Amino acid sequence: MPELENNFYNKNLKPLARNMRNDSTKAEIRLWCEILSGKRMLGYGFRRQRPVGNYIADFLCKELMLIVEVDGYSHNFKMEEDVKRDAQLQALGFTTLRFSDREVMQDIENVWRTLEFWIFEGENSLS
Repeated sequence: MPELENNFYNKNLKPLARNMRNDSTKAEIRLWCEILSGKRMLGYGFRRQRPVGNYIADFLCKELMLIVEVDGYSHNFKMEEDVKRDAQLQALGFTTLRFSDREVMQDIENVWRTLEFWIFEGENSLS
């Protein structure tokens, strides 16, 4: 899928993405360590803080064309920006699933179930 990578990967954001990986929130670290790293999510691989278009996705799975975002308190004041961002990412072919810091920290099992459900639904729609 290298040609697809070139359609959305923004190498100019690579240094910022690296800094963001080194400065992850507790919720991002928990989601990565408990669910998304090491192909734990039904065998699908995710990358952390990945440049996509003009944005940096918290977590990205190219195979599923899925972006997972963990929204902290500041996102309560950025709802319009998030809608615009999600629309632009959708135009690139991605689906964005958003979870709050609180959901990740207090109800990680439901986050896991939501991701599994989304993947199962996607796989079943392809068959």
